[in-house]
Amino acid sequence: MSMALSVVIVLLLVVIGWQYQHSRKASRDLKYIHDKLSSIMAEGSHERLLLFSSNVELQSVLIDLNRLLDINHKGSIERVKLEKSMRNMLSNISHDLKTPLTVVLGYIETIQQDEHMPAEERERMMNTIHQKANEVIHLMNKFFDLAKLESGDREINLSRVEAGEVCRRNILSFYDILSAKGSEVEIEIPDDSLYFMGNEEALDRILTNLLSNAIAYGDAGGVLGLKLYSDKNKVYIDVWDRGKGISEVHQDKVFERLYTLEDSRNRSYQGSGLGLTITKRLTEQMNGTITLVSQPFVRTVFTLSFRRLSF
Repeated sequence: MSMALSVVIVLLLVVIGWQYQHSRKASRDLKYIHDKLSSIMAEGSHERLLLFSSNVELQSVLIDLNRLLDINHKGSIERVKLEKSMRNMLSNISHDLKTPLTVVLGYIETIQQDEHMPAEERERMMNTIHQKANEVIHLMNKFFDLAKLESGDREINLSRVEAGEVCRRNILSFYDILSAKGSEVEIEIPDDSLYFMGNEEALDRILTNLLSNAIAYGDAGGVLGLKLYSDKNKVYIDVWDRGKGISEVHQDKVFERLYTLEDSRNRSYQGSGLGLTITKRLTEQMNGTITLVSQPFVRTVFTLSFRRLSF
């Protein structure tokens, strides 16, 4: 009897010892997790929790914690990008508004101070004031349009659109400008009708933006093209040129708000940086996509794609 009791006591002691060691290891593991998390959060580092444990439940907790750290890290990167984008946007807005307004104020002061200004000179200055004021109004309208698109306040009514008709109308509206520049125009629009669910007014604005950009930035290539085509499921529209193009480092950014390629922000060459952002938002409102592929002085092409309707 005493032998059996001794065996039981030894087994109990072994179990107690094992539980004690297991408890101590669990405490050490939890302390490591606590200290490591505190360090990561305090320093904002990108470290992960690395702990080897046979405890299945603890392994699950570690996996979930590391997922949360990944999400937090990605969120931090997005916040930094957003803050930088906002700073650039405010700087660009300030510049885009200040430039024409400075001209307006300067001309007004000149007119006010020079009582004997020739009528022709006064008329020239008044025309410039009118032009610059319209630039400001046009820019502000773009800001408001983009704000409405991004907030969801501006809804686009979708209906069946025949893409060929809209493409022909838009390329013809630029034909005189292109001819005056001596640019070659390549148009590929099939005779058969191609339909998609969209909005004609929105597509007009999209094509106007893309064609205007191609003329402004691709003029050196001497050729501008518009191609409409399809496959079984999609309708595609390419607007392309052979100009200076867009380098790979900029291609993912051209659709960002007020992103412009020229640090000098030469207004005689480039616009406000809102056109492509609005173009992308309008395309998305019609459940379409827009992509860019560019090889400088070879081919720069913006491609729109929409779900094809078969009726």
